[in-house]
Amino acid sequence: MSLQRAPCGHQEWALFDAPATRAIEAIEATTLAPHALMQRAGVAVARLALALAPHARRVWIAAGPGNNGGDGLEAALHLLRQGWQVDVTLIGAAAALPPDAAHALARAVAAGVRINPTERAALAPGDIAIDALLGMGATRAPQGALAETIHTLNTLGARGTCPVLAVDLPSGLQGSTGNPLGTACVVATHTLALLTLKPGLFTGAGRDHAGAVWFDALGSDAAARAGPAPTAWLSGVPPFSARQRARRHAQHKGSFGDVAVIGGAPGMTGAALLAARAAHAAGAGRVFVQLLQGARSALGADPQRPELMFRADWSHSEPAILARSTVVCGCGGGAVVREFMPRLLRLAHRMVLDADALNAVAADPTLAALLCARAERGLASVLTPHPLEAARLLGVSTAAVQSDRLHAAQALAHRYRSVVVLKGSGSVIAAPQGIARINATGNAALASPGTGDVLAGWLAGLWAQAGEGEHAAAVAARAVAEHGAAADPVRAGCLRAADLIEALHRQAGWPG
Repeated sequence: MSLQRAPCGHQEWALFDAPATRAIEAIEATTLAPHALMQRAGVAVARLALALAPHARRVWIAAGPGNNGGDGLEAALHLLRQGWQVDVTLIGAAAALPPDAAHALARAVAAGVRINPTERAALAPGDIAIDALLGMGATRAPQGALAETIHTLNTLGARGTCPVLAVDLPSGLQGSTGNPLGTACVVATHTLALLTLKPGLFTGAGRDHAGAVWFDALGSDAAARAGPAPTAWLSGVPPFSARQRARRHAQHKGSFGDVAVIGGAPGMTGAALLAARAAHAAGAGRVFVQLLQGARSALGADPQRPELMFRADWSHSEPAILARSTVVCGCGGGAVVREFMPRLLRLAHRMVLDADALNAVAADPTLAALLCARAERGLASVLTPHPLEAARLLGVSTAAVQSDRLHAAQALAHRYRSVVVLKGSGSVIAAPQGIARINATGNAALASPGTGDVLAGWLAGLWAQAGEGEHAAAVAARAVAEHGAAADPVRAGCLRAADLIEALHRQAGWPG
């Protein structure tokens, strides 16, 4: 068995939802001895507990009525053998346990593990609690004794009394979506995913409930051998050297692509400037800015970045210019951006649609049809909605989008025949074909005005430099990963959008 911290570096990890994980379990069951997979899981949990709490004297294991509880019971046996005082609270009747868990209970009792002691030993700093209540099979909100035990686990974690290690999933969390099943859901310090990594650990509320995620495949290679395709991929940050090649002496600014930012209606010019500065920081050769209506005369140059080129009528340039440019449309565009969109959707080589451009598509079937038609003509588009914008585009509620972020992103990609970046905790990158990615970088420091504009511009700047053979989804995934990584590690407060651009520029290793 190999225990690893996930995510790690630039490696991509396969994620499997509940049906796919059950299929892998079934494959393993045909090759392993009875109870072997649960026994491996118990060893893995015990090993991680020993590593996380090397000076512990006691462990409390909250074991549920299913196989997740069985994993905890197997771990109890191994921790007892290490000399720890082990107390297990078993929720539910022992006689009702499934066969593997019942076998684990018999082994634990035979070894001398205390099951449901009348007085549980108090945990001290340095000790550890293990959540083995509910796993992947949970479909209902925890109630009764399960909910009460979850509350006790969360109280331990909140007080900082000891770390809480969740087995496979924090109890009460949906593994496929990252949504709590109800109000009772474990907030773990660490989660050890077993056999497969589940998408819900990395998107939506899952990131807040899972803590640091570890992974043990339990010796299985079923996913690689003959198992189901991944539900999604977890993306890290690729090495910057993979993107940046040394610029040749004979190259010039025209060698690195043009970006045009069209947005910044009166009162919202900052959004367009942030996007343009980000595209410039990403290395685009030339960056044009077209401010809308009354904002045009308000600003003829950017005093912070005078390299940006302001054009009052860029979107009405010759078709040949549009045909080779990467256009960012919508950042601070207001309602007026709609009048520019038909021409851009027909002619722009590559388009990043954000903010008000997305709202315009959601409200106007003609614009939606023009967007879909781009794919037929070999023109690529990337949409970067936050959950509310995604809801408008799909004609559903924001809650519906957030209830299954993977499905929502894939539905958008198919409906609009575009690459989609559904922003938020664990941003999802989906394309009309292929498997979606969940981004592993970033944190709530990015919950700050303008950071979405920075992402749109950074993406466009990378895309402008990409070759024709590089898929828009790959560029989008890289841009999102780099954008998030610039805010890591987690720190208190928010990251201002202008500072984020400079952090991205430094992170990329550009001079200056």
